[in-house]
Amino acid sequence: MRILFITSNRLGDAVISTGVLDALQKRYPAAMFTVVCGPVAAGLFEADPRCERIIIMEKRRHDRHWIDLWRACCRTRWFMVVDLRGSLIGLTLRARRRIIVRGGRRPGRRVEQLGEALGYRRTPMPRVWISEKQRAEAVAVLPEGRWLALGPTANWDGKIWPPERFVELAQALRAENLRPVVFYGPGEGERARAEPVLKALPEALDLGGDKSLGEVAALLQRCALFVGNDSGLMHLAAAAGTPTLGLFGPSRASEYAPAGRLARFVEAPGPEGYAPIDGLGVAAVLKVAKEILREKDVCVPGRRSD
Repeated sequence: MRILFITSNRLGDAVISTGVLDALQKRYPAAMFTVVCGPVAAGLFEADPRCERIIIMEKRRHDRHWIDLWRACCRTRWFMVVDLRGSLIGLTLRARRRIIVRGGRRPGRRVEQLGEALGYRRTPMPRVWISEKQRAEAVAVLPEGRWLALGPTANWDGKIWPPERFVELAQALRAENLRPVVFYGPGEGERARAEPVLKALPEALDLGGDKSLGEVAALLQRCALFVGNDSGLMHLAAAAGTPTLGLFGPSRASEYAPAGRLARFVEAPGPEGYAPIDGLGVAAVLKVAKEILREKDVCVPGRRSD
């Protein structure tokens, strides 16, 4: 019994889709899964024991990547094809059942939209898969302590909270015995966006740039709190079970707020989708961060991960 699961090329959307993948695995315990995703999201699924194959789909001119995908999948008789990209490929493969989620934007949280499209009455929450090796390495890097994970980057500059405010927030949270850890993605652009925060917080650990997504998820689980811009890293932190505070300006929290047991968000004042993120003050973020920490302290610890 094989199921083809086609998810997003973007990291944030791929993380959001892990909830429905997990729900499908519980519904069909005998099935093995082939996951199709973009290069940046492939690491999400490497430690999943039910994922027998990952097909990395890289965009090509004239949509030839879809032809490549069809060639990679056409010889298999699938029990089910689940296409979260709303493409036509699910109609062209041999399958007993097909679930095709139409593309485009529509009202409501993306995580709830996916659950409803697959017929789940309760929204399947995103999750992560972590290997024992990754977990052990994370313990060595971040031993016992209260770590504050900061995510000061994003895929476009309009979503980035000013670096000096991340610095001010980290300094204010020293009173909570939190030591900062800075995360960011691969590439010189990501490093350049994180650099002002790293320079202003010499005590911060630099954990960005060169780690797999499973390693990053394991490290995030060691942190008492994550505060960061609307990004794939924010969604990964929430999926890992880390208390998460997402910062929103011109992006839509109503659609992409982090999903998790202790996941919250703060929006800049103004019309949703248009509010400049530099309108979001440190005091507002600090207030919610402290609320999350207080709530965390009275909760029984728990993680939704393997």
